[in-house]
Amino acid sequence: MGLFDKVKGLVGKNADKVEDGIDKAADVVADKVGEEHADKVETAAEKAKDVVEDLADED
Repeated sequence: MGLFDKVKGLVGKNADKVEDGIDKAADVVADKVGEEHADKVETAAEKAKDVVEDLADED
């Protein structure tokens, strides 16, 4: 079992917590960059959550 497999397993079991962390990180970044880039931060957060969902589905 490689490192990537271990990460997939951890993400799969804790997808909801990982997605919460993504949301919190996106909020912090959005506060730092301001409204001008808030839509880009939100898009990036949604894409990151999609990856988490895909990893969770593979497990």
